[in-house]
Amino acid sequence: MDRIDAMRAFVNVVNAGTFTQAAARLDMSPQLVSKYVSQLEERLGVRLLNRTTRKVHLTEAGMRYFEHAQQVLDDIDDMDRQLNDLQEGARGRLRISAPVSFAILHLAPLLTDFQRAHPAVSIDLQLNDRKVDIVEEGFDIALRIGHLKSSSLIAKFIAPVRLVICASPDYLARHGTPMALSELQKHRYLRYSYMDHDIGLPTTEWLQAAGRHQEGDLISNNGDVLSKAAIEGAGIAIQPTFIAGEAIARGQLKVILPESEPSPLGLYAVYAHRKLLASKVRCFIDFLDGYFGDPPYWDNFETSK
Repeated sequence: MDRIDAMRAFVNVVNAGTFTQAAARLDMSPQLVSKYVSQLEERLGVRLLNRTTRKVHLTEAGMRYFEHAQQVLDDIDDMDRQLNDLQEGARGRLRISAPVSFAILHLAPLLTDFQRAHPAVSIDLQLNDRKVDIVEEGFDIALRIGHLKSSSLIAKFIAPVRLVICASPDYLARHGTPMALSELQKHRYLRYSYMDHDIGLPTTEWLQAAGRHQEGDLISNNGDVLSKAAIEGAGIAIQPTFIAGEAIARGQLKVILPESEPSPLGLYAVYAHRKLLASKVRCFIDFLDGYFGDPPYWDNFETSK
């Protein structure tokens, strides 16, 4: 008796509910399916199914065996599929959701390099700073920035995201350079509106520590707008270095209060927990690993002056 065939026959009988329907799924006769299950019971020395003329019912032993047998068969099928993927290579359409500013500034070279390595993969990139539901909205992968909470999704860390407090030299010359958080109450703050709930940065607490009020502040849901406003002298901003790094390197923005900057965030690749992960998804995740450098290249502004 082939143990795998017998196990597969048993699992299909349980899932189908009858030997006849299981036989149709397996493309074999009901007699052969029944023979496999009987031989499996004899080998194990327990009854797995109680049979009636119309339906089968799991015994207590059968219920326990079914759970393990289903997992074993899933693992075998997963292994076979992955080996086939390695032979066939990544292909198909890859749907990616990514934050607007990060994608505009940093994703084009990565996507181009990835498609050179995997020409059979087409890419559908959608930019959105909100937290998309990757399952409901049909995405294969979402790139997210923040402190991620636990969920049923799988999140792979890609790179750290440093946040700096910065302002233009002109603004600081006109209004003074804060030497402590408490001095920020005298200044205008350029605030990213998603920072509290989507990014995970405790902006409210940070503002309270700074003794801030929010009259006259500028709020936007786009970091590029805030960075450009800061360059124009509109106020002080907390910006990720993947946005502000170039302006800092050019001297258009100056980092202030480095000892008080918020804890770094993370860039993550998030995808649904699937037993059979498509080759295109696995290849893209592997390609992301280490692509931006360690530390990421956008943090090299301090030595780029």
